Amino acid sequence: MGAENYFVNDFKVYVAVTAHYSVDGVISPQSFVWEDGENYEVDRILSVCPAASLKGGGAGMRYTIRVRGRVTFMFLEEDGGIYRWFMERRT
Repeated sequence: MGAENYFVNDFKVYVAVTAHYSVDGVISPQSFVWEDGENYEVDRILSVCPAASLKGGGAGMRYTIRVRGRVTFMFLEEDGGIYRWFMERRT
């Protein structure tokens, strides 16, 4: 199956994340790399809860974060033992 056959979601962007993992199991994202290659620091984590992405589809732990003064969501999803971070693209 070629790449042209895969579902493309214009609202879901997988990102590389640098995170801190505490000894008590708390995962705290510190920064991420957006699809254009720019690195963004997470200023603050405002909340963490299980939730679905209404724009991008999928579900997981939703991190409400502040980046450069703007509030946005970052999701940690699990699929068959594989964990990936994604964010919703602004439209």
